[in-house]
Amino acid sequence: MKNLSRRNFLRLSTNSLLALASALGIGGLIRYLSYQFDPAPSSEFDIGPASDYPLNSRTVIPHIPAIIVHDKKGLHALSLKCTHLGCTVEQRNFGFECPCHSSRYDMDGAVLKGPAAANLRQLRVTESEDGNLHVFTT
Repeated sequence: MKNLSRRNFLRLSTNSLLALASALGIGGLIRYLSYQFDPAPSSEFDIGPASDYPLNSRTVIPHIPAIIVHDKKGLHALSLKCTHLGCTVEQRNFGFECPCHSSRYDMDGAVLKGPAAANLRQLRVTESEDGNLHVFTT
């Protein structure tokens, strides 16, 4: 082995560390650029036949989150996402309450108490040819 001077040893060490840092940086850049985004969440949900929702019923569908209301006016749906910050509201005896900041809504989704300023969003409900109901969140 050839004797290395202090200068050559420092040069070799510096170049080795720079090469290692470059390789790690390029590896991180490749990982960043090859990131696979999550697929967009579904905006259409098949909730089964209309016969599952008898007249004067209110059925919570937690995976949407929504409540399906069947009254004299027909079938309609309310989103259970708070209009303040998007938390899922919980059903109470007066209507709905947000567990995050205590916004309150009546049974029809109208704001009773803030900080939410807007009513719960109405969702579109349609019946398909096979008789199943579909709820659209967009």
